[in-house]
Amino acid sequence: MGHIFTIVIGALLISAGFNLFLIPHQLLSGGVSGLSMLTGYFTPISIGVLYFVYNIPMLVAGWFLLGRRFILLSIVSVAAVTIMVALIPEKMVANDPILSSVFGGVLVGIGAGISFRVGGSSGGFDILGSIVTRYRDFPVGNILVALNGLVILLMGYLQNDWNLALLSMVSIYITGKVVDMIHISHIKVTLFIITDDTEALLERLLQIERGVTRIQAEGAFSHTKKDMLMTVTTMYELAELKRVIKEADPRAFVNIVETVGVMGSFRKRSV
Repeated sequence: MGHIFTIVIGALLISAGFNLFLIPHQLLSGGVSGLSMLTGYFTPISIGVLYFVYNIPMLVAGWFLLGRRFILLSIVSVAAVTIMVALIPEKMVANDPILSSVFGGVLVGIGAGISFRVGGSSGGFDILGSIVTRYRDFPVGNILVALNGLVILLMGYLQNDWNLALLSMVSIYITGKVVDMIHISHIKVTLFIITDDTEALLERLLQIERGVTRIQAEGAFSHTKKDMLMTVTTMYELAELKRVIKEADPRAFVNIVETVGVMGSFRKRSV
């Protein structure tokens, strides 16, 4: 329930960024939300409804490529954003479009970032970014900026107003940087796990897409033979990995250290 509450708070921040800063100036957030806004500016269809509909194919793709828990949390986020966009009134908090693009980008970035931190996403291109970063070692925020740039080009062409397009790009850039500050998925960590229940823990750990090394160890004081398992993962996956370890062996001793670099095969699956 704690993760769902965090997802809802993230959705609230995203919706506030939309309705209080971006939409009143007809700026875009980029990605699926940007496509929803752009479509909503030219049609009478609700932006919230468009946001929900455009997210459906992304959620379906993520269901097969990213795992059910991630997508279930993302569905909660998409549904919450859809509802809150309808509930929060559109109000121009800042008359200056530059300030609106900055603060709107910050709010959207914080909302998306905390959703990532608990193992979900805000939907849309966040899901595509997660798919790419799972199989290729790039920061999620940079991927989102690249994908969202295409939406901005479409906006500039359709609206014939490159000032709004460039301000939208500023907002998207800030969103991407804030996401990376909070999410930090491209940072690697190494886990050294000392356990008395090796087989049960290995059974769970080998289900993840990371290699696990089994090392024979001995307690310096007790001279008790134990197994130490070593694996390298990302900060994004760390929360899920800690949950798995706690469930398999609550008494396991885990040392987590930041990894400067990785050479060789990082992922178990070849792509």
